[in-house]
Amino acid sequence: MSKMTRYLLVSLPTSISPSNDHDEALTALRSAVSTDYGTVYPFLIPEFKIGTLDALVQQADELARLEGVCEGVVGKVGDSLRTILDGDEDKIVEQKTVNDKPVDQYLRTFSWNRVKYRADKSLGDLMDSLQKEIASIDNDVKSKYNQYNQVKTNLTGLQRKQTGNLSTKSLTALVDPALLIQDSEYLETHLIAVPNQITKDYLKTYERIAPMVVPRSSVRIDSDGEFTLYAVTTFKKHSQEFILKCREKKWTPRDFHFTEGGKEAEQKEVERIAKDEERLWGEALRLSRTGWGESVMVWIHVLALRVFVETVLRYGLPLHFVCGLVKTTQKLAKKVKYSLDSSYSYLAGNAFGRDKKGRVTKDDSLTTSDLQAAGHAGDGAEYTAYVCYEFEIL
Repeated sequence: MSKMTRYLLVSLPTSISPSNDHDEALTALRSAVSTDYGTVYPFLIPEFKIGTLDALVQQADELARLEGVCEGVVGKVGDSLRTILDGDEDKIVEQKTVNDKPVDQYLRTFSWNRVKYRADKSLGDLMDSLQKEIASIDNDVKSKYNQYNQVKTNLTGLQRKQTGNLSTKSLTALVDPALLIQDSEYLETHLIAVPNQITKDYLKTYERIAPMVVPRSSVRIDSDGEFTLYAVTTFKKHSQEFILKCREKKWTPRDFHFTEGGKEAEQKEVERIAKDEERLWGEALRLSRTGWGESVMVWIHVLALRVFVETVLRYGLPLHFVCGLVKTTQKLAKKVKYSLDSSYSYLAGNAFGRDKKGRVTKDDSLTTSDLQAAGHAGDGAEYTAYVCYEFEIL
């Protein structure tokens, strides 16, 4: 699925063909678009139960909002997939299917799902079902993704403790318990990570930075490319002052309590969290994959309802219309619209006119408020003489 692909859902009255025939109207739409600018596919929409005019106007506004919600959910689930797959675009495209079809194929062969969304239900009931479904998809994917992300963060923290430098890594495998004074009423051992470039200053001054540091108690335990780890003994009543002074001198006190079998327990914890992370990665991927496809499906059904409601409001009853899906590109979408405007501006009556060169112009005297009062362009979209919704699926 190319990032440059754009789609337009266009609905026109069958009266655009002299015979008022559906198939001839679709042929007329194809001629108007021209293969130079895009390809037109039939997009079949059932005839739904129609309520009052006031209800349709309200439903048009509600569908506009619901479509925005659907588009947002598709985007969020897509972002989750991108994170789970580390931004690998080839793998991401593989996962983005609808009903096990590539998105473009699903759109070109769209058929209203009469099993999930029975066409004999009222528009209000259908909208309610679609709204509940998109909310459920959003919550399910978000919950599983957050669960995976939390475990991944925990695993990263544990791994950092095993592989970081001496100021951050776990000391369980490094510190000999014999170096620690334990269960003493008065004395306490501190572990201090000192940057290598200032170890000389540390050795000269550690005994004097706080009261009652045990002289010559500093013992070197280990070193790496950045830090050297020392054990130092102080009297407990001055421990906090000693720790504070260490921080002031850019020495890092390490919080460490020896536990029998701690090294083995730590390794088992890492292995357990790693298995949890692997399991949740698979679950999050599967749920995001299905959630993306299902959310796109809901979105397109909402768009189909928008086209139907706007078609009734725009062209009236009895309902004779043709709907086509125009596949084009971001660059050519404006030319598609201009071609459609040129062919069908007459459908808007006085809202469109032509200049001296025959180019289509819009009459600004027909204001946005007038259009909205008539039930059109309720979402602030640009007004066209025909029903048209432009979208792209990333």
